[in-house]
Amino acid sequence: MSQAAAPITRPPAEVVRHTPVSQAPNGICYAVSGEITVPESDLERMVAAVPDAAAAALKRKAYYFVPLTVNQGDETVIADRYDVALSDNAVCHRNLDLGDSQCVFISTRLMDDKFSVAFEFYINVGHAVVEKAGVSQAFADLAWKQVEAGVRGETSLDAWESRKLALALGPDSEKYKNEYFAAAFADAISIYLLSLFIDVDYYDLRERDYPLLAPAQMAERLRKVAELFPANPGFEFAVYYKRRS
Repeated sequence: MSQAAAPITRPPAEVVRHTPVSQAPNGICYAVSGEITVPESDLERMVAAVPDAAAAALKRKAYYFVPLTVNQGDETVIADRYDVALSDNAVCHRNLDLGDSQCVFISTRLMDDKFSVAFEFYINVGHAVVEKAGVSQAFADLAWKQVEAGVRGETSLDAWESRKLALALGPDSEKYKNEYFAAAFADAISIYLLSLFIDVDYYDLRERDYPLLAPAQMAERLRKVAELFPANPGFEFAVYYKRRS
């Protein structure tokens, strides 16, 4: 019985050299390498959904949508297709500095549906925007007002943990407060971008490790982000409430 050939793994720099890069209308550079299952039309719209005001913070970055990004000891390699054995050491994404640019390799086959792939991409974008542009004071004021009001839950484990430490009023509380603002702002940007690309059900965002931010306060944060980063033509942001049956 013949066996399927083993997947080919290549260093990231080789993938970059041999993979043509596209540029979305908002200026974001991205590429597709290997056998991925998300249609290229979905990837094109996924990237284009990032508002111009947010995309401006992503200069000298390129996003590579690949099957698997794999840790092999101290090295990172890119697989040309999905493989069960390689998936054990695969990571959702890896940011690598190559030359004077940063390349972000996203493992699409660890997720295999466009919701998850998009969220992984937007989480990376959200953190990159905060790293480059900082935290909006208007957003920080809103988030802390919610915290002081005792609002339930948060938007990520990082935000949940740093919020608790900031409220502990220890010697490092101000440091944790700033970490909280950065995490919460990146989270809100990510969820907002996801909602521009695809319909998002609040309950799809739930995690087991922390309680999710209450719906009304989540909506307040997303509306604030929408003010800061207005949607590009062809994309729309809206919050709808419905009673669960």
